[in-house]
Amino acid sequence: MSRKTLDLSEALSGYLQQVQPELSDIERRMLEETAQLPGAGMQIAPEQASLLSVLAASIGAVHTLEVGVFTGLSTLAVARALPAHGRVVAMDIDAATTERARAYWEAAGVADRIELHIAPALETLDGLLAAGKQDRFDFAFIDADKRNYWHYFERCLALLRPGGLIAVDNVLWHGKVADKNENDATTAAIRDFNARLREDTRVLHAVVPVGDGLTLAVKRPTSSTTRDAQ
Repeated sequence: MSRKTLDLSEALSGYLQQVQPELSDIERRMLEETAQLPGAGMQIAPEQASLLSVLAASIGAVHTLEVGVFTGLSTLAVARALPAHGRVVAMDIDAATTERARAYWEAAGVADRIELHIAPALETLDGLLAAGKQDRFDFAFIDADKRNYWHYFERCLALLRPGGLIAVDNVLWHGKVADKNENDATTAAIRDFNARLREDTRVLHAVVPVGDGLTLAVKRPTSSTTRDAQ
C-alpha cells in the first residue's frame, strides 16, 4: 500500500504505455497527426482515453455530453463504449479541428453515435435544458475553456440523471494551482472550481492525478440541480 501517488519516471511511464490497451490504427494516427498541430497539448493522453471508455461502460452510459472536442480522441473513447443506439452530444467552437475529428470518427465506425454542435457550449447546454432534457444524460466530459468550468459543470449536472458521472479535465493545471505565484485568470478559475466542488453536497467526487488531473463527480440521488444563472 502507498499513501502517496507514484511519481512517473520515464521508465515507468513507458511501462504504463506497454500495459495499456493497445491503440487502434485510427487512434495511433490521431495521436501522431494531432501532435503536429498548434495547440497539440490539448490532446488527452491515451491512458486517459482508456479511462473514459471504462467509466462510460461501467455505468452503462447511453446518452452522454462532451464539452470540448479538439480532434476527437475523447469523443471516440466514449462513443466506442456506448451501445449502438447510444449518443454523444459533443460541443466545440472550432470547425477546423472538429472536421479532422469527424474524419477519424468515420474511420473508426462511430460517427453515427456522435452529434456535433459547432457553437459556444453554454448555448448548446442551455438549449438542451430549455428542451426539457434535465436528468436525461448518463455521463459528461468537460475539457474546454477553463474560465467557464463552473458554468459548464452546473449545466451538465442539471442534465445528468441521479447516479450520472461528470469527468472534468485539467484540474491540476500543470501544477500551477499549487503555486501561490501563479495568479493568472485561468489558474484562478480552476482553483475556484476545485474549491467550490469540494464543498458541493450535490455530488460525491474525487480528484485523480491522471494526465493533468481529472475530477470525477457522481450526482447524488437527492441532488438539487438549481442552475447557476450567472
